Amino acid sequence: MADRYYLNVMPDFVAENSQIIEEKQQEIISQGTQDSLLKLLSLPHSILSEQLKRTALDLKETIVVETWGLSGQRVEDFSLYCGSLGTAFLLFKSFQVTHNKIDLNLCSEIVKACNEASFQSRDVTFICGRAGVCALGAVVAKYRDDDQLLQYYITQFKEIKPSKDHPDELLYGRVGYLWACLFLNKHLGRETVPSSSMGSVVMEILNSGRKLGGKGGCPLMFEWYGEKYWGAAHGLAGIMHILMDFELRPDEREDVRGTLKYMIKNRFPGGNYPASEEDRKRDVLVHWCHGAPGIALTLVKAAEVFGDKEFLEAAMNAAEVVWNRGLLKRVGICHGISGNAYVFLSLYRLTGIVEYLYRAKAFACFLLDRAHMLMSSGEMHGGDAPFSLFEGVGGMAYLFLDMIQPSNARFPAYEL
Repeated sequence: MADRYYLNVMPDFVAENSQIIEEKQQEIISQGTQDSLLKLLSLPHSILSEQLKRTALDLKETIVVETWGLSGQRVEDFSLYCGSLGTAFLLFKSFQVTHNKIDLNLCSEIVKACNEASFQSRDVTFICGRAGVCALGAVVAKYRDDDQLLQYYITQFKEIKPSKDHPDELLYGRVGYLWACLFLNKHLGRETVPSSSMGSVVMEILNSGRKLGGKGGCPLMFEWYGEKYWGAAHGLAGIMHILMDFELRPDEREDVRGTLKYMIKNRFPGGNYPASEEDRKRDVLVHWCHGAPGIALTLVKAAEVFGDKEFLEAAMNAAEVVWNRGLLKRVGICHGISGNAYVFLSLYRLTGIVEYLYRAKAFACFLLDRAHMLMSSGEMHGGDAPFSLFEGVGGMAYLFLDMIQPSNARFPAYEL
């Protein structure tokens, strides 16, 4: 398993030290060494955040050139996951941090191209479907005070309807559509997408889960291509995560609660989680998509929603797995170091425990110090789509921007 991740030799905690800055600011330390990493970990937040911001904005410019400029502004993959919409989402994040209208205008331009490219798509989710295009387009139009474009995208969004053929999971299924609805309502106001129309989709998901659940002791269960996944991308964690955003009846809340307790009860002895029901013996994956990181984010949310200490304790146990085995030899959000850092940010937001903020900082500093070098040497996988949001350095840039105001950090397209 160790070939999947770097041994985490970073200290459990390093206090910020402004004295070090004054004494050693002129000292040149070779990048990629233990000394260079420890120096970053010692930096006060105000100084480190400026370094992360500069790196993120430089990366953003490179990503725009590679995914938009060099393509002749043609969209081959419109999705947020690995396509042009991911670049637009990063630009929107950059605008939120810097208030640079150039980023917002370019974001709108890219979304328009994604809109044209996605007209015939049957995919209805935020991350991989047309709902993401229309939802982001509407929100960006609002920030640009373009009422005509805003109404256009809302009208287009309301024409998107999940069908019986769609699965229930996040990347391609019904809960991925619901997340797009929630994103719209967060930015444009409640009932932009009526709760009645979302409620019917929620009921379809619950009915689907109940049909497959119960027999094995889990109240809700779902299949994607014949496999009963547990993780955030295609399985139980992602579906429960979205369901908790809705007003559920007491019996429905108990089904969600019971499903999460089933997962906790059946986790691996070391604290990690199986990728699926069919894969209960292989303790391998520590990703957002499969394994402890994505499930930890859902458990943090469950601790907030239900006020149940068992969920918080399970989330903290999962975070230990991420700390020990989560420095993956991959850079991305979906299955890489960038995504795994959000476990600590989520727990910090809920608990206020400064050690979790440090751990997020440690993962970000590891990337800041070593990612370019490790990817250049082939020791770290830069993703099949190396400039994308979910697989490539787009996710790292997004994390760096989130580290500027860590209390406001949210895993992109998963946490609202």
